[in-house]
Amino acid sequence: MDISNRIAGLYKTEASKMISVLCKYYGIQFLDNAEEIVNDTFLTASEDWVKKGIPNNPIPWLYSVAKNKANNRYKRDKIHHQKVIDHYLQETVSSEMDFDIVMEEVIDSQLMMMFVLSHPSIPMESQIGLALRILCGFTIDEIAKTFLTNKETISKRLYRAKEVLRENGISLEYPTSDEFQNRLQSVLRTLYLIFNKGYSMEGLETEIRRSLCLESIHLCSLLLETKISIHSDVYALLSLFCFQYSRFDARLGEEGEMILYEDQKREFWNLEFIQKGKYFYHLMSQNPMFSKFHLEANIAFWHSFPEGTNGKWQSICELYSALLFIESSSLIQLNRIYAVYKAYGNKEAIEELGKLALPKSSYYYSLLGELYSELDPLQSKEYFMEAISYVTSSQEMNSIQNRMKKLL
Repeated sequence: MDISNRIAGLYKTEASKMISVLCKYYGIQFLDNAEEIVNDTFLTASEDWVKKGIPNNPIPWLYSVAKNKANNRYKRDKIHHQKVIDHYLQETVSSEMDFDIVMEEVIDSQLMMMFVLSHPSIPMESQIGLALRILCGFTIDEIAKTFLTNKETISKRLYRAKEVLRENGISLEYPTSDEFQNRLQSVLRTLYLIFNKGYSMEGLETEIRRSLCLESIHLCSLLLETKISIHSDVYALLSLFCFQYSRFDARLGEEGEMILYEDQKREFWNLEFIQKGKYFYHLMSQNPMFSKFHLEANIAFWHSFPEGTNGKWQSICELYSALLFIESSSLIQLNRIYAVYKAYGNKEAIEELGKLALPKSSYYYSLLGELYSELDPLQSKEYFMEAISYVTSSQEMNSIQNRMKKLL
């Protein structure tokens, strides 16, 4: 591996940890400085290592350089503040940082950062953006692609979010015991949304989507590194992520089209992640709860079984019905109708669909096309054509067209 690739790899794994550690010592108000210092540290590494070679212990080297840069920045800023301000407002911060790399402390810093970035004073989209930037090391350009917007919008959004943290004097520390569960739910919700952005097929490059999913799994796993955040909901979300990710490669066709669940080839499913999903499913089942994450993990668990498994679609249908008590959405209703179709047949499903007042969309007409595929192929084709008029991506159109080809 050449030096540039090694540095890129270390940046991916260490940058967010280094930012979190620096903020733990100097406060969340130091966040912008910490980002600049870490980026500058890797720039120094790229210049120094080309001349002298990669040090024997590159990670301690990076932390040591970052620490020195942070101390220099702190001293310089302190002198500036003392000259222009009567009372320097950060006297509570140590005058010089001196720390050794202790893995527990690094993990602790990252976890605290996760809770700070999911603070309720920050809008949800900004929480996701900050998490991608600070915890996952995404560039502004990559975050803009994730939100299907431009870099200027993301830069402004992140700047305002950091201002909120500064103005509210939020510290890099764990929430109090009174607010811990609410903040944990906020963290989990942020990770859930990041994962779903990666798992959906809407306009993102495959590698960005894959990275979003894997970073969500990594950060959720990190919550299990400390006793205070080990919770049945964390196991449920990890189980859900692993089951879903196990089918990541099977969902994409050769031309980039989405492959529906029933058309996926099981040999493309990732068995390692299915096993991980079952492991976390077992842990969550030891303390079952009636939550969105538990129900969705249960649905994903049943999806991991082959077609023809006794009770599979009946169970999925019941789980979707339960999920509607927690979150009523047209997508969940349509998914439940599809489960009715698989469990009890197309006539039952069409009758159920007729009882609902759902907004017309590509998903709605695609389902109608599916339900009529055996009863009336011509009617089915008309519904699929109607669905195409609502699609928002070429992948979705290709998927529907593939379904239509099966009618001919």
